[in-house]
Amino acid sequence: MGREFIHLFDDWAKSYESSVTGQDKEYRDVFEGYENILEKVANASTGTVIEFGTGTGNLTLKLVAAGRDVIGIEPHESMREITGRRCPNIQLVDGDLQNFSIEDKVIDSIVSTYVFHHLTDEEKQEVLKTYAKLLQAGGKIIFADTAFASEEHKLAQVKKERARDFHAVADDLEREYYTTIPKLQTMFQEAGFDVIFNQLNDYVWYMEATKTRETINK
Repeated sequence: MGREFIHLFDDWAKSYESSVTGQDKEYRDVFEGYENILEKVANASTGTVIEFGTGTGNLTLKLVAAGRDVIGIEPHESMREITGRRCPNIQLVDGDLQNFSIEDKVIDSIVSTYVFHHLTDEEKQEVLKTYAKLLQAGGKIIFADTAFASEEHKLAQVKKERARDFHAVADDLEREYYTTIPKLQTMFQEAGFDVIFNQLNDYVWYMEATKTRETINK
């Protein structure tokens, strides 16, 4: 999802819950309001949902509770097993943001939280076009992920975390493919979506993109 980062989850599969609940002080700001973030994404979804990067199943549980028909896609075996135990009645697939296979059915929503940054900007742009083909007009992509208002904001955040000796977070920001809101807006629009963004904490932005017939028919 890019799978070059999958090894990072070998140990994190065991400690992920402590991170998202604020026990890891370095990642506390990243996961501020975590439950509300998951609820917002789940509540905006409808019908049959593809969830990319189920992780340990936290968003999956909320989707199931909301009555969604969930197809979970997760590349990490240990995390996939955890999701399977917590949500035994969903369809769970070994795959990632780019490489996945699902049965031929109508998809109403595509969701993820804390996942999309694993792709380069070029890869993001390509997969959004793929997702557009899976959705009918009016179908939605609902993501929540770390992004920044500008490259300057990103650099300032790295500097802030270094000053706090939070080098794990700073290294993460410099290693993975965190992009900017203007770039994301262009990507979604070029793939045939109208998109809105809302910042949910210092790191995470909510993205709700609706496939539009007018753009697609051009």
